[in-house]
Amino acid sequence: MSDVRREGRRALIVDDSRVMRAMLGRIISDQGFSIVEARDGRDALERIRALGGMDLIVVDWRMPGMSGLEFVLALRRDETFGRTPIVMVTSETDPEQLARAIDAGANEYVMKPFTRDVIVGKLELLGLAG
Repeated sequence: MSDVRREGRRALIVDDSRVMRAMLGRIISDQGFSIVEARDGRDALERIRALGGMDLIVVDWRMPGMSGLEFVLALRRDETFGRTPIVMVTSETDPEQLARAIDAGANEYVMKPFTRDVIVGKLELLGLAG
């Protein structure tokens, strides 16, 4: 991918853990994205609307306030942002719950703990790796 196509790409990292946001942010910024952070789903919706959308969203499932699943459902109802690629990050291992995330509109999911290669692999699947 050329640097021209990479220029201006933004990723939103949504997680109530500052450490997790920083870790994911480092991996994703290395793929050519500028990073925007949000601490929960409500904060994420506000940031998306204020900034006019994102090129990628990586969201934790379990957060106080608005969960990642609730966030995905809310975002997919909004025609303006409904096609944004979403990767759900979760410690959830129940296949039925993972299916719920995909049914809600997540494009991919990553199980915790994860490695840099796993995140980059998911970005590659979505055509977003740098």
